[in-house]
Amino acid sequence: MEIKVLKDILSANDQRARENRALLDEHHVFTVNITASPGAGKTSVILETIHRLKDRITFGVVEGDVSSSIDAKMVGKEGVPVVQINTGGTCHLDATMVSNALSNLPLAKIDLLIIENVGNLICPASFALGEDRKVLVASVPEGHDKPHKYPVMFSQADVVILNKMDLLPHTDFDLKAFESAVDGLSNKAQILRVSCKTGEGIEAWIAWLLEQLPAC
Repeated sequence: MEIKVLKDILSANDQRARENRALLDEHHVFTVNITASPGAGKTSVILETIHRLKDRITFGVVEGDVSSSIDAKMVGKEGVPVVQINTGGTCHLDATMVSNALSNLPLAKIDLLIIENVGNLICPASFALGEDRKVLVASVPEGHDKPHKYPVMFSQADVVILNKMDLLPHTDFDLKAFESAVDGLSNKAQILRVSCKTGEGIEAWIAWLLEQLPAC
């Protein structure tokens, strides 16, 4: 019985995700779903992206958190339309939450929608949102073993951003082991070495993103 209930929940979410995707496609909005563990640097990546591309494309952002609007306020200072979703304890966003957020965004004026999921490397893997691409942000301080511990998240990613590369000399992070593990889980995920603090690798991320966009 419990398995049947879970199947029903996921089936309903997938249907709503398809509806979200259809709505976004109708308005020609390209959407990325950014996932990570807490503190990996999702918001920093989003801010760096906005800084480098705001003169070329228009943005919308959905911020997912258990509580607070700290990240949404930072993004809002960039003049970007942003909607905050507080899950109240749920460890992921779902398609219905995103659907509600979309109704509060000027989709006709947005080229790129960035969804910052709740910081978690387990639950978001089960819930499609209607996105075009999945982006996973990992970070050097988390350790090189995370692909082995959270294989589903890494296997679903279209690109893996390894953030905080500036800290590499101060840790025992095994870069080769990390990249080998990601390659073993996904034959599509590109790995980008990045530091939002120093700017290292940000242009490679921007180049990857622009390649995905239908037009910019």
